[in-house]
Amino acid sequence: MTATLVRPAPGVPSARAARAELRRILRWPVTWVLVGLWSALNLIFTYVFDWISYRTGRAAGPAEAGVRVDGLLPAAVPDVLVQGMPIFGGAIVLMLGALAVGSGYAWGTWKTAFTQGPGRTAVLGGTLLALLAVVAGIVLVTVGVDLAMSTVIARVEGVSAAPPGAADLARAYAGGLLVLGMWGAGGVLIGLLTRGPALSVGLGLVWTLVVENLLRGVAGALPGLAAVTDRMPGSAAGSLAGALGADGPGGGAPGVLDALSGPAAAAWTAGYLLVFLTASVLLVRRRDLL
Repeated sequence: MTATLVRPAPGVPSARAARAELRRILRWPVTWVLVGLWSALNLIFTYVFDWISYRTGRAAGPAEAGVRVDGLLPAAVPDVLVQGMPIFGGAIVLMLGALAVGSGYAWGTWKTAFTQGPGRTAVLGGTLLALLAVVAGIVLVTVGVDLAMSTVIARVEGVSAAPPGAADLARAYAGGLLVLGMWGAGGVLIGLLTRGPALSVGLGLVWTLVVENLLRGVAGALPGLAAVTDRMPGSAAGSLAGALGADGPGGGAPGVLDALSGPAAAAWTAGYLLVFLTASVLLVRRRDLL
């Protein structure tokens, strides 16, 4: 019997790992459940409540009375695209990042890949690239959903359905990608710290939905605390959304703030993204496998 040597497929290890991780993530039912949940939340908080308020002249949910139809049209999509991303979208993408990494430890696949596959850095790099592709797709889906819903509203109300400017839409897309990318990187870091999907998802949701809101709520009573809370990840993302015009036609969009200027909010959000990524790489390279 003649032994046959099997050589690894050619290509950059991180690129091969990225393709494998992308197939794994896209085949998860939970991925499509989360994308569907985010799309539903985006429609409800960006258009449904505001449209009801416009039609009835009364407050509906977070939308105040007296909503103008201008903010519900396709031309306003760049202003409202990132409206729900600081809280709802961020929490969902954080869950996705935590699940992608935590499941790798829980199922034992990462331990095998670290010891017999392309190596720790390549595996983590592949996961990060795959998540980046998924997040970019989620923002693109959000653009499509917003354009479709706003066009329907324009047709029903008999007003202009002129599309938004390409430059404004590209700027809003980049802002949404930065916000969701930062939360996804945070989810990866939490997944690496906990080495399990359930705990990482729970901790991430507690931070995004509870801890930051509580700290912002008491910031006015404690001198100096506002300077800290205004620069936390959620506050930075919310301020970036506010700088992009994401208050929404009904005002009071959840998670949208004006604590920081646009450039400062973008810098802090990008800084958190880099810190989360750097900490994740260092943690994977220096910690034991168990």
